Amino acid sequence: MHQRFGVFIGALAAGLTFATPAYVHPHVFAEARLDITIKPDGTVEKLGHVWRFDDLFSSTVLVEFDKNGDLKLDDKELADLASTINDSVSEFDYFQTVQLDGKTIVMAAPDHLIADFQNNQLLIIFESKPKQPLKLGKKTSFGVYDPTFYTAIDYVNDSDIHIASVPEGCTQKVVRPDPDQAIAQNQGTLTDAFFNDPTGTNMSKIFATRLEIECPAKS
Repeated sequence: MHQRFGVFIGALAAGLTFATPAYVHPHVFAEARLDITIKPDGTVEKLGHVWRFDDLFSSTVLVEFDKNGDLKLDDKELADLASTINDSVSEFDYFQTVQLDGKTIVMAAPDHLIADFQNNQLLIIFESKPKQPLKLGKKTSFGVYDPTFYTAIDYVNDSDIHIASVPEGCTQKVVRPDPDQAIAQNQGTLTDAFFNDPTGTNMSKIFATRLEIECPAKS
């Protein structure tokens, strides 16, 4: 089986493998929330992420990390889980996609990644900041995606990508790309490798739901 979501998810999902190739459809699902904090001068301060995973995967995680068999995760078990997830998703830039005028913005690793269970569902919570100071440009976008295609992380409602306010003169909108249109619009940059097996090509971000903030060009 291909490795997905790092070694961590690949191992836990071993019992969930389908007959079709893994890249055809995701095997793990998560509902996301993104809170973006932007200063009045247009500087991006931080991104706050919350991912809530589906019941089946959450149950698999619980069984794997419940070392004392009490059907719940204590503080140490949650800390071990958070550490494992952090190690796994760090190589994928924590599934974040941040772009400024079409250029990818590098995000610093979060200081803390928290794992928790609420209503029998796994929650992953963390904050991240741009590695270098980031000011909104003509078009700045924020979202999440899994480059391995194994995990479907998405925002159920447009309001799940939240920003308290944008600088004066800027506008915001949530973009939910149509897959066929996304492929057509990016045909020139997609390689044969993407169509044969898109996993690891880093191009699944063209399908990602994102918040776009547009600001007037500076004179």
